[in-house]
Amino acid sequence: MDDMQRPSGGTNGGVGAGPIHSWPRWARVLLRVGAWAAGLGVSAMLAAATLVAIALSVAYPNLPEINGLSEYRPKLPLRIVSADGHVIGEFGEERRNFTPIGQIPKVLKDAVLAIEDANFYEHSGVDYKGVLRAGIASLSDFKSQGASTITMQLARNFYLSSEKTFTRKIYEILLALKIESQLTKEQILEVYMNQIYLGQRAYGFAAAGEVYFGKALTDLTVAEAAMLAGLPKAPSAYNPIANPRRARARQLHIIERMLDNGFIATEQAEVARQQTLRYRKGSDNPFHAQYVAETVRQLVYAQYGEETYSRGLIVHVTIDTGAQEVAYRALRRGLLDYERRQVYRGPEAFVDLPTDPKDLDVRIAEALSDHPDNDELKSAVVVEASPKSVVAILQNGESITITGEGLRPVTSGLSPRADTKKRIRPGAVVRAIKGPKGDWTLTQQPEVEGAFVSMNTNDGSIAAMVGGFDFDKSKFNHVTQAWRQPGSSFKPFIYSAALEKGFTPQTVVNDAPLFFDATATGSQPWEPKNYDGKFDGPLPLRQALARSKNMVSIRILQAIGPTYAQEWATRFGFDADRHPAFLTMALGAGTTTPLQMASAYSVFANGGHRVAPALITRVTDANGLVLKQTQALELDGAPRAVDERNAFMMNQLLQEVTRSGTAARAQSLRRPDIAGKTGTTNDSMDAWFAGFQRNLVAVVWIGYDNPRKLGDRETGGGLALPVWMEYMAYALKGIPVQTLPPPPGVTLHGSDWMYEEFGPGAGVTSLGMEDPLPPQAPSEDERKGILDLFRR
Repeated sequence: MDDMQRPSGGTNGGVGAGPIHSWPRWARVLLRVGAWAAGLGVSAMLAAATLVAIALSVAYPNLPEINGLSEYRPKLPLRIVSADGHVIGEFGEERRNFTPIGQIPKVLKDAVLAIEDANFYEHSGVDYKGVLRAGIASLSDFKSQGASTITMQLARNFYLSSEKTFTRKIYEILLALKIESQLTKEQILEVYMNQIYLGQRAYGFAAAGEVYFGKALTDLTVAEAAMLAGLPKAPSAYNPIANPRRARARQLHIIERMLDNGFIATEQAEVARQQTLRYRKGSDNPFHAQYVAETVRQLVYAQYGEETYSRGLIVHVTIDTGAQEVAYRALRRGLLDYERRQVYRGPEAFVDLPTDPKDLDVRIAEALSDHPDNDELKSAVVVEASPKSVVAILQNGESITITGEGLRPVTSGLSPRADTKKRIRPGAVVRAIKGPKGDWTLTQQPEVEGAFVSMNTNDGSIAAMVGGFDFDKSKFNHVTQAWRQPGSSFKPFIYSAALEKGFTPQTVVNDAPLFFDATATGSQPWEPKNYDGKFDGPLPLRQALARSKNMVSIRILQAIGPTYAQEWATRFGFDADRHPAFLTMALGAGTTTPLQMASAYSVFANGGHRVAPALITRVTDANGLVLKQTQALELDGAPRAVDERNAFMMNQLLQEVTRSGTAARAQSLRRPDIAGKTGTTNDSMDAWFAGFQRNLVAVVWIGYDNPRKLGDRETGGGLALPVWMEYMAYALKGIPVQTLPPPPGVTLHGSDWMYEEFGPGAGVTSLGMEDPLPPQAPSEDERKGILDLFRR
């Protein structure tokens, strides 16, 4: 046969005159298929069809170039990596994590080859016998083709349509031969294992390992590798989460194929069969950093545009996942605790329960699909209800019983007199939360919102950021986007300005009533009050700030001048136009964000330097090439906002707040180096706590998106401070106590530090002492004393 000739006429690599061994590889292969067909006794019609296919193969020279494979550049998503190395966010149309073939474990490669192409390293791109079988089948049913090698699958996925026709099969063969002639086996397998679609938006096995198991490829077991290897054939049909039985059957088949091909030993196969696989839920996000990830996405998109989602950018951020998780839990706990004190608004929905118990489980599952669990806040359908006991079914089918204190938050909904739309009855969709001792409590989804941010006071690096209760419910980041009144948490900046005007911690200011006409306020006449409605008379500055006395702050601002105080506040990063130069500024009537507040308080913590918040440390491409890197900021190089002694004395004043003032409960942390200020705005619409230790500042805000009263007894000390304390207990664990040392220019008088030039008798000694106190109702002790006199 070596002298067998073909008619002339082929060009550009086609089949022309000459001996067979000079023909292109594709032609020799197809001729071999035809010879096998004849040798197997296939009908003349099939042999003729084979020859026709050979004739049609003149299309080979016109096949597309395969540079897309030889220079494989997959669309790689934007990945956001925490300071401690965890992926906390990913954005892109395709979930993909390109992995070089040398880093793909043998067990996974073996599993894929066992089921997809056991002879991959022996053939030249085509399984001839398999192609013949597929060709015979296709004559009667185009949809029952098979025998595609990995190379043929690659050709189909990259260059061909999904239609199943005999002609497409021929093109698939030709492309496979061309690929094999230009790429090595390892290159082909690398592209295949990174490109193939495996369901759940996952492209490539590295992404699939993360999506289905939450694991890196190197951590996969034989059983897990076999399960993933079953996906290429039909990702939807063999999805282990959506179709567990079908996926399990295919997994067992692959394990057998691995055993038959000598890829694993009998003992390994048995262990793999027995392993119970644990899947990662689609909504799993173990680090709860969605607000961080979205902020980073916006920043990166502003620079890279649409390339953000396909270039494979890796963005390293300052977030610590341990701190982030504690912040997330602390804020949610604070908001849920507040919600338990609110009036019950009623069930989220009602469903009609079937009379046949056999249909109950399905009906509940259907109903709760529209009310998914919100992390620890579980949705449930009530099946029994009375004022003393409620039985409900969770999404996972578990039945829970709630009694006693667990019913207190929904007491009004269990009353027989409750409005129909608010009454808890069988079929009601409710929310339940499990306590630390396993007991359940009925509650409701919070309407109130919150924000938490913490940052390093020396370089501005953000350690944790939680922009709200639930990112899926609201993507509005309250840390960076919520401009709210800071209330009393703004007072320290007024006091800081006053220190430069001769005020000292020992300056006595009268806490007595005040009244102002419209010219002083910029709007309307104003008669401010203290939070508790009482006036305590003359108070030293230290105690006045600790007890957050409004009248004292106003008198101080009046004395130093609103315009001066406004300018002074800009040193901390506040916007002058958001804090109009009126006396209401003394009570925090301007607006700020939690992030801006954290940056401002860091000035007090670090000794007077202004450091800008930083979130991104570096950006690299998929190959690790650094595209952008943020230089670590040295504190000494940061611009100075206030003099070192001003920051030192504000530390002293703010430590008194956490020692004996409105934040005294922070003493339970047993740290003398913490300081901060509570903040409660007019009518209790915003609750704040901003506090710090020498190296770390954290700010908490709680309020409604559409401002309304939180409650007459709700304050920054009661709402925001516990969140801050929970976080700081974690963040400062094992950290030595550290305070600012006294800087030059201050002197100690009694227990108070002062500027040297404003020592006793030199600075402002008192203010407003001429203003009388109004008659006030006697205290409880005074009333008892008066009664004792009458009894005598």
